[in-house]
Amino acid sequence: MFESIQKYCQELTREFEMISMERKLLLDKIVSYIQSKRTEGRPVNLVYICTHNSRRSHFGQVWAHVASSFFGIKDVFTFSGGTEATAFNQNAIDAFTRIGFEMKKITEGVNPTYAVVFDTSIPPAICFSKEYDHPQNPQSAFAAIMTCSDAEENCPFIPGVELRIGTTYEDPKAFDNTPFQNEKYDERCRQIARETFYVFSRV
Repeated sequence: MFESIQKYCQELTREFEMISMERKLLLDKIVSYIQSKRTEGRPVNLVYICTHNSRRSHFGQVWAHVASSFFGIKDVFTFSGGTEATAFNQNAIDAFTRIGFEMKKITEGVNPTYAVVFDTSIPPAICFSKEYDHPQNPQSAFAAIMTCSDAEENCPFIPGVELRIGTTYEDPKAFDNTPFQNEKYDERCRQIARETFYVFSRV
């Protein structure tokens, strides 16, 4: 794992007291889901869903991938999707870059695909914007983790889901093109990372 990311991850493990008890009770449902799949000897598929699959859902996908590696939890596969496809937002990409991730663009166009690298010995997270039922995502036996309230409200039914849970976060998009832009993206990225690390620390 890259040194800067290793340090960031270690800091996250000392921040769990920042998570409210009410929030921990919600996150513990994801813990229970992962534990049950591991008990059954089955892979853990986690799909992070937000309206445009451009910011918060990618934060969730990538940090769950990193956390499973950090805590040595095997057979965890992380994905993301939206109620519509747009593009992986540049401000979210920049937030990952500031932490030390290598963001490798592997396709071009209006909705490029990125390999998000944090360790040269571990396959990267593959990120691009897509709808939650895209063929690259699991079609059954997965947990749907809703990272925004709009997606939670506008996805009344998700076929194949075993657990649906709303861990919604404020949208950093509200601060695009303002003096607070980078600060708010970094803040949201870290909040999602912290809560994801809490989940995997409990598994």
